[in-house]
Amino acid sequence: MAANCFIVTGKAENGTYKTVYDADIFGRIYDANNNSVMENRNRLGSIQEIPPGVSDFELRISVAANQPEPLKLKQFKAAGFSAQVRR
Repeated sequence: MAANCFIVTGKAENGTYKTVYDADIFGRIYDANNNSVMENRNRLGSIQEIPPGVSDFELRISVAANQPEPLKLKQFKAAGFSAQVRR
């Protein structure tokens, strides 16, 4: 299946005084016709570490080539942990 790849860039704001680790990025992505691009999938990626303040982030997404552009990004947020998760 043909696909288009995109790099989504943004700013992550950590309003606490502690670094956030292993933050999952959640959000919804729609095509130009308001159809969901990532059906049944709200977790889009992760950020390894977010220090206090505002940090840049980026994530890569693949979208079916038949989805009309431009894409619309909505309800983005991240949730993580105050300590590193053991692996």
